[in-house]
Formats: sequence, C-alpha cells, structure tokens
Amino acid sequence: MKYFLIAGEASGDLHGSHLISALRGEDPEAEFQFLGGDLMAGAAGVQPIIHYRRMAYMGFLEVARHLREILGFMRTAREAISRFQPDAVVLIDYPSFNLKIARFAHDRGIPVHYFISPKVWVWKQWRVKDIRRYVSRMYCILPFEPDWYARHDYRATYVGNPTAEEITHALASMPDRDDFLSAHGLDPDRPLIALVPGSRVKEIRDNLPTMLAAARAFSDHQLAVAAAPNINSDIYADILAGTNVTVIDNATWTLVRHARVAIVTSGTATLETALLGTPQIACYRMGGSKWLYRFYRRLLKGNYVTLPNLIADAPVIPELLMHHCSEENIATHLAELLPDTSVRQAQLNGYATISRLLGDTPCAPTAAKQITRNISPKS
Repeated sequence: MKYFLIAGEASGDLHGSHLISALRGEDPEAEFQFLGGDLMAGAAGVQPIIHYRRMAYMGFLEVARHLREILGFMRTAREAISRFQPDAVVLIDYPSFNLKIARFAHDRGIPVHYFISPKVWVWKQWRVKDIRRYVSRMYCILPFEPDWYARHDYRATYVGNPTAEEITHALASMPDRDDFLSAHGLDPDRPLIALVPGSRVKEIRDNLPTMLAAARAFSDHQLAVAAAPNINSDIYADILAGTNVTVIDNATWTLVRHARVAIVTSGTATLETALLGTPQIACYRMGGSKWLYRFYRRLLKGNYVTLPNLIADAPVIPELLMHHCSEENIATHLAELLPDTSVRQAQLNGYATISRLLGDTPCAPTAAKQITRNISPKS
C-alpha cells in the first residue's frame, strides 16, 4: 500500500520516522511519500517533497509574513497527493496545515489517519468539527484524549506515548551521576539545579534570565543549562555572562535525570522531566504581562497547561505562567523542592501516577497496526 505522511516540525519528523519503520514492518511492500525531515527520509528511503525546516513557522505574525510561501507548500502537497494516489494520508500533529490537507484528501475519497492529536482540548476546540468531518481515525498519545473526543461525539484511540518509550530506553544506557558531572566539569559532591529554558530563541531569552536569578540564590547548589540544538551558543553566553554556570549540549535528559530539581520551560520537556523522575518547576514567562495572562487564560480551556498536570488531572507540578513566572515565585518553589520535604515527595508520587496512566504500549507499532487494519489498497 501507499502512504503519504506530513510532519511539519522536528518532533513530528522523529515520530514519523518511527511510524514509517513500523508501517514497513506491517507492510513490507509499502511505498512512502512525505513532507518531513531527515529521520523520515532515513526510514522511508526517499527524500521529503518539502523539508519541515522550510515549514516551521510559529505564531500569527510569522505565519502572516510567510503566507504566500505556506500556500505554496499546501499547493505542492495537494499536487503530490493527487499524483501519488495513496491508500492513506497520515497526518502528524501540525493542525493549521494538516487539517486543510485532511479536507482535501477526504473530498477525494482518500482515508485520513491522524497520528498525534492536535491539542484541540486546550486550544481552538472548534477544530474538532473538522476532525469529525475529515479524519477517518485519530491515534492519540495522551491517555485522556479519547475521553475528551468521546464527549465531542468522535471516537479516538490511545496508542501509547512515544516519550515514555524513549525515556525508558534512554534510562537503560544513561551514564551514572558522578561520571556525567565529572565529564562536564561539575562537582559530583554538590547538588545540581538544571535550567531547561526551551528550544527557541525567544523562549530562552524570556525564561532563562528569571530562572537563573532565582536559582543563583541557592549558593550551595551548582547550576547547569540544557542547550537546545541549533541555538547559537552566543545566546547563552550573553545571558550567563559573569556567572560560572555550565552549558551542556546534547545531553538534556541525562542532565535533568541527575539534577536535584529542574526549572523547565512549559512544553514536552515537562513530561520528559516527570518521566525522568526529577522534581520540577514549570515556567513560561513570555514577557510576564498580566494583561496577556488574562487574555490567554480566557482562550485556554481546562484547569492546567502543563502535560504532567493534564495527564494526572491534578496539580502535580507548579505552573508559573506569564507574570507568575517571577524570581520570587521560582525561589519559593525551589525552597520547597530541594530538601526532602512532603512537597517533593508529593510531586514524585504524582509522577508515579502519570507513568501508570501512560502505560507501556509500544506507540508507533500500535498505530501502524491500526492504520494497516483500517485501510484497504486501491483497486
């Protein structure tokens, strides 16, 4: 059978590559075309029609500035689907683009399978109407999502969580604490605070200075920053000037695992930190405006923003958003989490609940089985 996949960012390329490998395991004669990246190319044995790096625009203003280019990418995708005539279109997150492609494929009688649901349960809930109309099957990676879809008259399937799988495998081969810290010029005898300020320049500039100011108050601890891939080292150097804070490349999970506490920019990294078993404080400063906070809280649905709290449906980790992300608030939570306190233990207990809810279902193989069982080749 023939599969056409679309991933619009680095995480989608990673998960898409695992899905392609699993689909080939289920269907050895499978043919692939896709929009994605180098990892998907390695799994599929063909190059992407469009590389995701050309498509990764974030935010309303950036999208508006590049609208003509984005419309060109959409036209290219539609033309490629029409030529290839796949047995299924498989979409990976990236909803603004992918839901338009879903409609195009559906209107031409091509089954649409969605791997990794858009976060419609927290943002732009009206998109569920398009999902009901145009998406044949939805494969979720968060255990609460099928229930949310059921409340909106749509059936979705939980197929396991890829981050949980990846963390489990990483822990099995991770260096021990003393060796890792010594290799990076850190003192194995001093407790460590990990600063994980995000993967985009704006996130780093918004969050790292406040994280740093709060953590430096704990002078008996040493600090290290997890550097994101493809970020110029000068960004970190400018913010950390005059400090002895270590910047560590290509080892975020190991750094977090061996830290006493991590201060983490809200996003997937909060779930990774929970699965690594390190107490954390989630931050998202974004300028720290009270007005902006009120605006977004009206738009966002639900009680929580971070993935650990959403999965547990409980306040497992502190969420310091916008103006709440202050030096004083971070320091208050650090003081509660660094010693062996009931607050620290409660967070670790919450992590155990999250791991139980995520389970150990192999994500990509499960999704691949579902996809191949729910399509039939074109005659």
